[in-house]
Amino acid sequence: MASFIIEGGYRLNGEICPQGAKNEALQVLCAVLLTKEKVVIRNIPSILDINNLIDMLRDMGVSVAKVGEGAYSFKAENVDEDFLRSDEFLARNGALRGSIMLTGPLLARFGHALTSKPGGDKIGRRRLDTHFVGLQSLGAHFEYHKDKATFELVAPEGLKGARMLLDEASVTGTANVIMAAVLAKGRTVIYNAACEPYIQQLCRMLVGMGAKIEGIASNLLTIDGVESLHGCEHTILPDMIEVGSFIGMAAMTRSEMTIKNVSWDNLGIIPESFRRLGIKLEQRGDDIYVPAQEEYAIDTFLDGSIMTIADAPWPGLTPDLLSVMLVVATQSKGCVLIHQKMFESRLFFVDKLIDMGAQIILCDPHRAVVVGHNHRMDLRGRTMSSPDIRAGIALLIAALGAKGTSKINNIEQIDRGYQNIEERLRALGAHITRV
Repeated sequence: MASFIIEGGYRLNGEICPQGAKNEALQVLCAVLLTKEKVVIRNIPSILDINNLIDMLRDMGVSVAKVGEGAYSFKAENVDEDFLRSDEFLARNGALRGSIMLTGPLLARFGHALTSKPGGDKIGRRRLDTHFVGLQSLGAHFEYHKDKATFELVAPEGLKGARMLLDEASVTGTANVIMAAVLAKGRTVIYNAACEPYIQQLCRMLVGMGAKIEGIASNLLTIDGVESLHGCEHTILPDMIEVGSFIGMAAMTRSEMTIKNVSWDNLGIIPESFRRLGIKLEQRGDDIYVPAQEEYAIDTFLDGSIMTIADAPWPGLTPDLLSVMLVVATQSKGCVLIHQKMFESRLFFVDKLIDMGAQIILCDPHRAVVVGHNHRMDLRGRTMSSPDIRAGIALLIAALGAKGTSKINNIEQIDRGYQNIEERLRALGAHITRV
């Protein structure tokens, strides 16, 4: 098990470019199963979760070839359907959260999908009802095999379009239903669909493959099924979570930084949310410039009450950045309530920040009040362990701004979402090594 050793207190300086978006990559990689023809995808991040999914596709019989830096071609012409029923396939599913999005494409193309409960971050319940209820609405028969803890969906006569209202605007659930519906017979109407930029990208890729989808970028999608899809080329967006993480690093270390090629129009409320914490940032073309700030003061609401930063489905704030914002707030001027609505265990890493000297009151599993030090009292370096991807990067940011040396164990969690992070940060002046 690898670790990071971080000597904190050093300012960063320079330019950094975000990797391709992990959450989009997981979706569009699963979509290559919808056609026998070649699909080329560019700007794929080289991170653990994505590499594991590519390896799984290869073992499923998909022809995979690297065609450039971060670019691969995929041809799912000869998929091994026996492997899709094997214990090895189910075990691999259980180790990767994004594997759940294989279900829709496999069901649409082969009329059968078998999956185990997917793995990923331990951040509380992440139920799958939206996925399976949506696929059942398209005519799939669903069965849970308790002895093996596996889920099976069968559509021997093919899927049929339907009108459905999703019980939650689940991103992965919406992606699964979309990928199944594009090959279903007739029209599918999805109400309360997730509409994040990565869902929009998936839809645009599918349209490029010959799918018929209307309402892209809204929460009402209309899909007219087609007989087959063809190949295409697709480029993944920059990762908005990395963009937000770098903004947080600049603020926490009082550094000047330029974040290049961020796809500003797809960042939504993220820049304004950091501004509410008092962080100055400027849009310069498609870049973000963060000036060095000796202090940053948290805003209040118009009536003077304490600021609340909360997650919400798009176009609200992504929950993946609340951990970063919480850490940044520990050195702000003022107080903020961080309200994590969507996952019940994501704030449990704050005990590690408290051990570092942060002033945080964990009200319950969903809410934490942060009282900022205004850089008048440094966090202290500590040895800690990364419980999940986003908490891991938050602890890394805390360590960069802390006084003394920190050790972060279980950094494989960070590797699942951030590509060569220590090398990229060292180029900015960070004192970080992998051991």
